[in-house]
Amino acid sequence: MTTIVPMRRRRMWPAFGPAPFRSLEGFTQPRPMPTDIEKTDEGLEFTVSLPGYEKDNVEVELKDGYLSISASTQSCEEKTEEESDSTYIRKERFMGSCKRAFYVGEDIREDEITAKFEGGVLKVSVPFEKPEEKPEEKKLIAIEG
Repeated sequence: MTTIVPMRRRRMWPAFGPAPFRSLEGFTQPRPMPTDIEKTDEGLEFTVSLPGYEKDNVEVELKDGYLSISASTQSCEEKTEEESDSTYIRKERFMGSCKRAFYVGEDIREDEITAKFEGGVLKVSVPFEKPEEKPEEKKLIAIEG
């Protein structure tokens, strides 16, 4: 007689040892820079969430048609071994630096790009270059015959 083992009790990876992602259970890596990009008639509007960052640690740069946003934060009140007898069980606050780049193209007005950082939110406006209006040229086409 064959015994049927429920699916949840079976080992999925018997030849390979424990499940390869078991050590990552419950682990999700947050996106350090969630960004909304809105295209308007005037240009592009970037809204970047940077909670916990200071204005002095955020940089916005334009190079070769790419808008790069970088931010860094230092660890909050790091304790030395002599100061504390406790150890962290889990440390989830992000400390370090992150960077994202977005292609905005070459047809933009570089000198009119603005950035504003307030309340952990960075807003960057990238205006489009206005197309030059050429006077309408008429060309008469000769009719044969």
